[in-house]
Amino acid sequence: MHDIIWPQGYLPGLSDNFASNEVIVAGLSVSDVWPMLDDTTQWPRYYSNCADIRFHDANGPRLAAGARFRFTTFGFPVEAEVTEYVPPVEGQPARVAWHGWVEGDAQSRLDVHHAWLLEDLPQGRMRVLTQETQNGAPAKALATTRPNPMINGHQEWLDGMIAAARVARS
Repeated sequence: MHDIIWPQGYLPGLSDNFASNEVIVAGLSVSDVWPMLDDTTQWPRYYSNCADIRFHDANGPRLAAGARFRFTTFGFPVEAEVTEYVPPVEGQPARVAWHGWVEGDAQSRLDVHHAWLLEDLPQGRMRVLTQETQNGAPAKALATTRPNPMINGHQEWLDGMIAAARVARS
């Protein structure tokens, strides 16, 4: 199975916080699930922790390399720029990642790298892996919070995405 590609400064274990969530399901393919991630108008329909998605420069609602957007998640108004965008191609994983940030001083600034990997697996299965690393004082606080809001929130995102793909396929 494939891995996330990490930019300098965001390698798990060397960042202030790290969340990793993964699902492997049967009966769906990457082509079924990709539209639920690629089209940001879908996100609030299946993920309660996402709102106010707006693209800069009249881009969107689909993600694309270099696209700039903002959204509210985990109570933070996040600015984001897509840094990796590889749509599904037979035999290769689909990938999307963005650098997100919350402006602020040394106590409130937050920088994240949120990456997604979707791949078809043998025997009619598919895998979605999402991982996020964070840097900044808010990330340090999130890393010690139990239950971990990042792990729980991202699991809701994955579960909702898979459920929405199943409904769309039926």
